[in-house]
Amino acid sequence: MGTILDEIITQKKAELDSLPSGPLKADREPVSLAEMIKDSNTMAVISEVKRASPSKGDINQSVNPAEQAAKYAGGGADAISVLTDQKFFSGTMEDLGQVKRTVDVPVLNKDFIIDTRQIDNACRHGADVILLIVAALDDAALKALCGHAESLGLDVLVEVHDEAEMERALRIEPEIIGINNRDLKTFTVDIANTEKLLGKYRDSGPLFIAESGIRTREDALRMQCAGARGLLVGETLMTADDPAGKIEELKVEL
Repeated sequence: MGTILDEIITQKKAELDSLPSGPLKADREPVSLAEMIKDSNTMAVISEVKRASPSKGDINQSVNPAEQAAKYAGGGADAISVLTDQKFFSGTMEDLGQVKRTVDVPVLNKDFIIDTRQIDNACRHGADVILLIVAALDDAALKALCGHAESLGLDVLVEVHDEAEMERALRIEPEIIGINNRDLKTFTVDIANTEKLLGKYRDSGPLFIAESGIRTREDALRMQCAGARGLLVGETLMTADDPAGKIEELKVEL
């Protein structure tokens, strides 16, 4: 029986032929997420625009991406993540474009990327950063896609969940690694996953981002103590009455 991740990747393969092709115009300078993280003296908060997810169902279907991103940026978010998968997360590439036109901070295209055409499309819509999920790619694809994104001036957030994936990620020497506390095969969440992995790998070189399950200042402090330099926070901010206040709560000093 296939996992949710398997289903998503099958869908992505079916969508590839509908993506636009043709040369990219280098008409902008992407904003570096890595440099932003390095320059921050607090935990960097990557705030996510997300309408729904396979694990939670509808989160906020009526959200206006540009307005939500403006709230995030106004509240001190260091970057904005935009989920653009349509079938499983109710997102669109136009959401990404709207957000990029609204904020000055780095914008991450959060999607399940398996092909260079998706990276080109992300770049066309204003992405500064793309996500590569180690669990969805073999080693050759991971290296090739990372290289393609970097050739366009984009930063790459390489996502891992366990030790085997961390070892694979480190072989391509990424600048940023995201540790997902959500198992993409079962969608269960445990923030101790970041603590466990950084107990072994915190001094291996990359900037580490803790992803999923971050809800409180106490959670942020745990991630900071473990060695993370940033947090990717979605559902907590999408459902917060005061997103700016929540971002301030999570931006603990390093």
